[in-house]
Amino acid sequence: MTPTFLATSERSAKPRTSGITHVLDKGLPLSSIRNLMPSIAQFVDLWKFGWGLAYIDPEVFGKVTELRGQGIRACPGGTLTEIAFAQGCAHEYLQWAKTIGFELIEVSSGATDMDADDKSRLIAQAAAEGFEVLAEVGSKDPSTVVDPAEWAKEITRDLEAGATWIVAEGRESGTVGLYHSDGGVRSELVQAIQSAAGDHRVVYEAPQRAQQAWLLRAMGSGVNLGNIAVAEVPSVETLRLGLRTDTIGFTVTGDSATGDPAMAAQR
Repeated sequence: MTPTFLATSERSAKPRTSGITHVLDKGLPLSSIRNLMPSIAQFVDLWKFGWGLAYIDPEVFGKVTELRGQGIRACPGGTLTEIAFAQGCAHEYLQWAKTIGFELIEVSSGATDMDADDKSRLIAQAAAEGFEVLAEVGSKDPSTVVDPAEWAKEITRDLEAGATWIVAEGRESGTVGLYHSDGGVRSELVQAIQSAAGDHRVVYEAPQRAQQAWLLRAMGSGVNLGNIAVAEVPSVETLRLGLRTDTIGFTVTGDSATGDPAMAAQR
């Protein structure tokens, strides 16, 4: 039984449309997922099979079925989508994803030479096939110049093409795209993303604790956090609720959801 005597931030029940926790699975076996579900299922909304793992995993059908039964929707990694596109077999890829039971498809363009028009067509194709599309924005190449205005344009194009969610690139490392090489948040980029897509249509990849805390302080407990390691799910939930040093008191004192990332950066 969950206690209720502390003041914590409000959390909506699943299925959630904000306060999403998006997990990055690096290859857990089905038995481990089943064992974890009693502890973490209530906190997890989206489950991504990293990179091309879904393609080689003999247990992927069982995993997706298990996750769906726990109210968790699964998707393959955007890298797999890019590879399928580059090899001219996007249609076959989407049909395969349907047979597995995936409801979500991530469409990215940060690892290949996919141009903006190709990305828009692929988003539209996946949406027409009945998938909910997560469109990732940003390059995986740390040498790529990050231009907030260009990110905003890409976000607008992706939403117009049929994307439901925007995923702000941060990678597993949290040192590219949304972040500086030292892991610090590009606050001007967050502001551009918010202006283009609003708060609740964006999943911010945030693998590092400091990044999670920054985003929570900037936008409140309803911010969507992505690329969370499976083992870190309970820790992220304590951050959301103000039950960890990094966010302690931010809900109780009412100084959390300022909507101003620059203010959060000053704290």
